[in-house]
Amino acid sequence: MISTPEQQAVDAAITSRRSIRAYLPQAVAREDVTAILRVAGRAPSGTNTQPWKVYVLEGERKRELSSAILAIHNDPEQAGQHTEEYAYYPRQWVSPFIERRRKVGWDLYALLGLTRDNKAGMAAQHGRNYEFFGAPVGLIFTIDRVMEQGSWLDYGMFLQSVMVAARARGLDTCPQAAFTQYHRVIRSALDLPANEMVVCGMALGYADTTKIENSLITERMPVEEFVKFVA
Repeated sequence: MISTPEQQAVDAAITSRRSIRAYLPQAVAREDVTAILRVAGRAPSGTNTQPWKVYVLEGERKRELSSAILAIHNDPEQAGQHTEEYAYYPRQWVSPFIERRRKVGWDLYALLGLTRDNKAGMAAQHGRNYEFFGAPVGLIFTIDRVMEQGSWLDYGMFLQSVMVAARARGLDTCPQAAFTQYHRVIRSALDLPANEMVVCGMALGYADTTKIENSLITERMPVEEFVKFVA
């Protein structure tokens, strides 16, 4: 079957999406950010509840948040006092998920020349999360605390739509659960109302293709491994 240009464009936007960890300083037009979020807002949600809310950080406000988080993150004693509000990862890792997690981590560190004994280097790389990896736009996503598990599934479709719409415009992203540890810092910096919970952050900008970390392409299972046709 020959795919149409429309199918090819959609497929390209999805399959070219990667977690980009180094960005050019080139600004992103506010009109593009608005258009991306407008398109993503068409994501489906149960009974059209649309449980997403987005804070767009640029310029000095973004730098202030990054500095506030890094000041705590770089102090192990202070960082230990900050924990996530929800469990993003399993509390007990099992195969094959733990192997996949380890592989992507060590593949990234290998590209950066970070060995297992270079704890400081790995910590510094992790800290780049809180600078949105140098992206000119940082997004913080929140959800109302009254919403249940189904709305979090809806939220995933919204986040994917943001990333695909960005790729359609030649922009790149990196979804970042790392921000959830510092939800109290984010709450204070953005004056979040008490009913809102931080879901994640996301870097948005133009990829710096000269940076080695952006050459990482993670593996995916062949479709035969996760699909079963039942007739």
